[in-house]
Amino acid sequence: MSASQPPRSPESPEPPRGTDAPTLLVKIFGKDRPGITAGLFDTLAAYAVDVVDIEQVVTRGRIVLCALVSSPEPGTTEGDLRATVHSWAESLKLQAEIISGTGDNRPRGDGRSHVTVLGHPLTAESTAAIAARITSTGGNIDRIFRLAKYPVTAVEFAVSGTGTEDLRTALAPEAAGLGVDIAVVSAGLSRRAQRLVVMDVDSTLIQDEVIELFAAHAGCEAEVASVTEQAMRGELDFEQSLHARVALLAGLDVSVVEKVRAEVRLTPGARTLIRTLKRLGYQVGVVSGGFTQVTDDLKERLGLDFASANTLEVVDGRLTGRAVGDIVDRAGKARLLRSFAEQAGVPLAQTVAIGDGANDLDMLNTAGLGVAFNAKPVVREAAHTAVNVPFLDTVLYLLGITREEVEAADGLVD
Repeated sequence: MSASQPPRSPESPEPPRGTDAPTLLVKIFGKDRPGITAGLFDTLAAYAVDVVDIEQVVTRGRIVLCALVSSPEPGTTEGDLRATVHSWAESLKLQAEIISGTGDNRPRGDGRSHVTVLGHPLTAESTAAIAARITSTGGNIDRIFRLAKYPVTAVEFAVSGTGTEDLRTALAPEAAGLGVDIAVVSAGLSRRAQRLVVMDVDSTLIQDEVIELFAAHAGCEAEVASVTEQAMRGELDFEQSLHARVALLAGLDVSVVEKVRAEVRLTPGARTLIRTLKRLGYQVGVVSGGFTQVTDDLKERLGLDFASANTLEVVDGRLTGRAVGDIVDRAGKARLLRSFAEQAGVPLAQTVAIGDGANDLDMLNTAGLGVAFNAKPVVREAAHTAVNVPFLDTVLYLLGITREEVEAADGLVD
């Protein structure tokens, strides 16, 4: 409020807040520079108006500033306000538009969701198709903003008026046809609440299949690949195929473990994903059909909270060709997710699971959000959402975390 306008006394009646109260929508357009927002509201303060809503966007150096305010108090005229705002805008080579009306924004419809779209690139055609599909479900797009411009373009639509599941069902075929990734999650506090992220290891956290790295040192890559193919054809279940492949490693010197650890290649974005989640208070774990000889090392190197996998038996300094302990299979991964969540004190609804294979499906469907990462078609179709770009840190955008927040977290001193 300007110095010439005294503050309203506590005894003064508040202006009406009903839907029929007169309001003005003040819109400012033009080249951005410091002081525009302060200047507009200093100008409006002379008319003792109340601020009902504000929205400001800056894109490529151009500002769009919208202020919804109450009409001027008695003693001044709307015409004076209009003339003063236009004069101020012209002095800064800005454009102004003022629209009379009544009330606040209309209430958002029931059912609120966040629709995150990842494109590499994001085309006008795909954006149009997504917007049209949202409208066809009865949804209204309340807001759109960009989460990231690299390594992919990520934008988020805030949608109301339709159910999250209905929206997810409607948008899934659009994603496949347009070559973009679309994630639909319910809006609410839980989306940014502290929670747990659990991911698969082989071909998810890392680019490799650990059993194949061991097989290369044993000279039995072809035999291991043959057993894997049998499992993929359904001729062997996971436990049978695991035992068959591990048996081929019998006799390897245990020193091979250090060699395999050195050969493991993290997926691009893996360190950024984990580092950012940890700095934001998330707990992070891995479950693997591979081996503790590798996952324990990853846990230490990456600062993970949880890690579980199968264990290769070692006797007299050599691999025996057997796995010991409980086998981590498809059902085991889901069971471990529940166990990690219980230990972390996090409801399953606030957990995220990431995986690429059919062996991950139970885990993906148990989590509050299941993300299929560069996955087989059957996994993409069954998961809540899919990411088909080779950057693991893009999962952060599905959680509403922007690239600017990632970079800000990187600037923190641990």
